[in-house]
Amino acid sequence: MNGHDRYDSSQIHQWVLETDSVEDFLQTLADAALELSLAEGAGVTLEGDGRPVTVVSVGPPAPKLDEKQYGQDEGPCLQALRTGVEIAVHDMLGESRWGDYPAYAAACGIRSSLSLPIAPHTHTAGALNLYFGPPAAFEHTDLAALRSLAAQATGGIALARRISDTQEFADQLQTAMQSRSVIDQALGVIMGQRRCTAQEAFGILRSASQHRNIKLRDLCTQMITNLTGESPTLPEFRPSAGDAGTEGPSGR
Repeated sequence: MNGHDRYDSSQIHQWVLETDSVEDFLQTLADAALELSLAEGAGVTLEGDGRPVTVVSVGPPAPKLDEKQYGQDEGPCLQALRTGVEIAVHDMLGESRWGDYPAYAAACGIRSSLSLPIAPHTHTAGALNLYFGPPAAFEHTDLAALRSLAAQATGGIALARRISDTQEFADQLQTAMQSRSVIDQALGVIMGQRRCTAQEAFGILRSASQHRNIKLRDLCTQMITNLTGESPTLPEFRPSAGDAGTEGPSGR
């Protein structure tokens, strides 16, 4: 089995599901790239808040070479990130681009590098950077597998973001459900005390909320707590089988 087969889309998505954060996912990606390429170092740069950051790295050369590029605001890593184009440096000693960066890389023992774009032309654009000791060392690696890895990382980051967005939505939904539950409990109390309709009870609560300049949920929470001596009972949001991607308790 070649490297391309080992790191297909299903493998990348499995990494996303098995890791606890985007950072852990990208660390797994960098480790896999280093294993495939036999490079001296690998790192993943992402643009955050308008500036590049090395999110993860493996091997000694990657952090200092990345930081050198960030400091002078140019280099193969940044060019790949900004243009969405793969940037290959066959020999740093013969390179005339990017100011004194090539000389610095060579002095650090790195003569060649490969920067592969990740999520190009998006607000999470980045690059997978590989650093090699000998000149043109990446020519002896499985470039198709490395390119596939970088391409699949784009999908992995998008998937991780969707999972994060889904969790945020679930949290918001749970908050909304709990607010509704507290308000319903307070409505029941007002209806029992005043012998009025739900609509009339809601009007009473809303008027009190506006008069005291307090959120309706907080007002209802205080009322239930003062009345019972305990905080209101809140429902727990449980995603449906379709939302969670798993079968429900019945297994059907």
